Amino acid sequence: MASLNPQAIGSPEVRTILGQGSGYGNGPSSGGRGPLRSDDEFMRELEKEMAAPPPDLPKVVAWFVLLIVLMTFGALFGAYIVISTNNVLEWRPFALPSPLWVSTFLIAASSITYYHANNLLRNGRQTDARRFFVITASLGGMFIGSQLVSWMTLYMAGFYVYGNPYAGFVYILTGFHALHVIGGIAALGSILLRSWRPTVSEEEADYRIKLSRSVGWYWHFMGLLWFILFALLGFWK
Repeated sequence: MASLNPQAIGSPEVRTILGQGSGYGNGPSSGGRGPLRSDDEFMRELEKEMAAPPPDLPKVVAWFVLLIVLMTFGALFGAYIVISTNNVLEWRPFALPSPLWVSTFLIAASSITYYHANNLLRNGRQTDARRFFVITASLGGMFIGSQLVSWMTLYMAGFYVYGNPYAGFVYILTGFHALHVIGGIAALGSILLRSWRPTVSEEEADYRIKLSRSVGWYWHFMGLLWFILFALLGFWK
């Protein structure tokens, strides 16, 4: 916003024009009543009216990312359902390896710990929140580890990406999901890095809360996606 020059406002012509809409001075809207307000007072009121709140950047980024993730997995889920219902001869489903059940427990537990961490941060208990964020990130890392074990188990059992569309979808869906969880762990890392630095202003504290809230949306959404993915692979064959 271009700054207004108080000297220019001080001219009779400008005072008359501004006074018509704002009650500044003895313009028609003021009816000639009341003392003439100072330039500083008028400028403060004008800047207050024109000032806009800063955008909630973490919220905007989170919704944008969630939209992309939703579209990506929606397309993959749709393709899985279509192919699984077309009675393709090569479609040979099998029992999911047990490490995927462990993955389900881990990602559910991580959502619970993240929920507690976010609440602690909002209540100003930054040290306790940091502890739960570390636990959440650790559970996320264990989730990725369980995925690796699952893929190794499938590979050693003779199930590959090619040759069996069902096996291919198991690898693709769990692999894409694991990549997104890694992205969530990276976002958690940014929260942890900020939490180790002292809060220097109210704006910084507010930004940390907004960042934690937005990353939480993403993290819980990853948990929801996993349950849908697991239900499809395990029960829609």
